[in-house]
Amino acid sequence: MTVTTFAPETEERFALARQVADAVLFEGYVLYPYRASAAKNRLRWQFGVLVPPGWGAECEEHDFQHTECLMEPKAGATLSVEVRFLHARRRTVQRARPDGGHDTVPELRLDDRVLMPWDEGSEERVEVVAPVDELLGDGVTHPFRRPAREDAEPVLDAAGRTVGRLVRRCEEISGTIRLSARELDGPYRALRLTAVVENTSDWTPRDSRGAGRDAALPHSLVATHLLMALSAGSFLSMTDPPEWAKGAVAACRNLHTWPVLAGEPGRADLVLSSPIILEDHPAIAPESPGALYDATEIDEILALRTAALTDEEKREARGTDERAAAVIELADSMPAEVLERLHGAVRSLREVTGPGPTATDPATADHAVPHPGFPDEHGVPRPDTPWWDPASDAGFDPAQDRVLVDGRPVGKGSRVALRPGLRRTDAQDIFLRGRTATVEAVLHDVDGGVHLAVTVDGDPGADIRREQGRFLYFQPDEVAPLEEDG
Repeated sequence: MTVTTFAPETEERFALARQVADAVLFEGYVLYPYRASAAKNRLRWQFGVLVPPGWGAECEEHDFQHTECLMEPKAGATLSVEVRFLHARRRTVQRARPDGGHDTVPELRLDDRVLMPWDEGSEERVEVVAPVDELLGDGVTHPFRRPAREDAEPVLDAAGRTVGRLVRRCEEISGTIRLSARELDGPYRALRLTAVVENTSDWTPRDSRGAGRDAALPHSLVATHLLMALSAGSFLSMTDPPEWAKGAVAACRNLHTWPVLAGEPGRADLVLSSPIILEDHPAIAPESPGALYDATEIDEILALRTAALTDEEKREARGTDERAAAVIELADSMPAEVLERLHGAVRSLREVTGPGPTATDPATADHAVPHPGFPDEHGVPRPDTPWWDPASDAGFDPAQDRVLVDGRPVGKGSRVALRPGLRRTDAQDIFLRGRTATVEAVLHDVDGGVHLAVTVDGDPGADIRREQGRFLYFQPDEVAPLEEDG
């Protein structure tokens, strides 16, 4: 086994995948409104946290990730693995005293920023390169360690005077990467690759009553994920495997992580195993102006709301973290044309509509069908046949239509018992199961589905719902007709 820096060609392949991996690494790192004092930023790091085993036994978080996927390596191939995680770096704020000493304070206010205690994330990488043949049998085990360290950074005011300092401390962490492979039975030579990342830190709470998550984070591997590349050969997709491999893929065990093909579309020699479930060949949207760290929000709304923060809020955000400061700068300096791009994008429209018939097509030449046409204002040809014909609505009447449920016609005015839960798509269904309701309309969608609009009996707001046309909707197999409607 060799532990080394990757070969140039491998490093080039990893560089593209790291764009997506960085989004995984820093997802949720700091959330809008990007201030350390915000409630949203007091519970940090929700994905891929591998806690010390001595503490993990007391909580519901884990001290390992287990990845399994299938690969078809060529003879003499090597496997390159990069484990990436954040090492929490605890920052305290100190104010300078006239005698040269320092006092720890809850905040330090400067003209351009407000500094507060905060946990920064220091990016760490562990690289392992091993011939695939060495992974058979017992496989390869690679332990790693990051020592504790502490440093201090002086804080200067606008006049260049030292007014305090930031003290940063990292705790010692250690871990292990275990790689192994096993040949599969079958007509094709394929291997099941297993990659396990463990936190092996020996930290335990000093207090017999235990310690909270905040105390364990500095000893944890945060946002852990891994990249794996074959020098020759390919991986199989775990979401869309070939027919012969579907059984073997279903037998793979992936715990607290999920592997997908990464890198350029069309290639299969690189895998990203992420604690956030992704599709094959994930990519950053070209419209994205930069990292915003808060994928639970829409970029356009997030950029607008960030730009609208007060000056005082922006001061605190700038002092929270360098990455938070970069988001504030991005929102304040974003050109109008970049913001407009965030409003939305249409992709693969031509593939959805498909090419239409032309005047020279043998099947249509006798009918003199013109080219489907005429492009719209964006230069995209309109399809020859619309996906929905408004005239088809003429045959439906929500107030008069009826649908058979358990052999009985149900329509407007029918009373039914609600029995949702077949699809289990809404937690509110739990509270409605068994209640009675009145059907207000029978609706048909463009795909041929039927939906019943209802108001729940005893709902004090039923009259308002009828007036505003705001109903609850159920499909016919989620209701049962009541006997009085027989």
